[in-house]
Amino acid sequence: MNKITLIQGDITKVAAQAIVNAANSSLLGGGGVDGAIHHAGGPTILAECQVIRDRQGGCKVGNAVITSAGNLPADYVIHTVGPRWHGGRQHEDELLKNAYLSCFKLIDQYDIETVSFPNISTGIYGFPKERAAKIALEVITQCVRENTKIQKVNLVCFDEENYNLYFTLMA
Repeated sequence: MNKITLIQGDITKVAAQAIVNAANSSLLGGGGVDGAIHHAGGPTILAECQVIRDRQGGCKVGNAVITSAGNLPADYVIHTVGPRWHGGRQHEDELLKNAYLSCFKLIDQYDIETVSFPNISTGIYGFPKERAAKIALEVITQCVRENTKIQKVNLVCFDEENYNLYFTLMA
């Protein structure tokens, strides 16, 4: 059974045990998927992010932290910070891979069986979409193979361009 599902839509409306947020280092919300998750999830998520921020000063690029999901159709939000694209000169591929791997460490730690991922770093951070999709699929496929508890990984693409890229790469 293929455990990776491709969905075009709004990640805040897709039910899963955990939703991954493409966050910024401040953890205080922003634009794109980050803003949508904070808006739909309500003030609980921001309050928990502020506690994490006070404790450790935010979240570094390539790392991830976890909060409850507030009003979202999930138990948890995993906030990960992907890299900004600088032409590939600042280890962006490795940092993006680490962002996904950091999420899977929390997925394993919290016994999460279903999770939805957005397209990390491909919006305002400017990471080339096809390159990001290949990295995402490589890491997700490897982690699903290694963690047999994972039942389903949703790849939720807000825009048609990302959806079509994943559709082609997964064919």
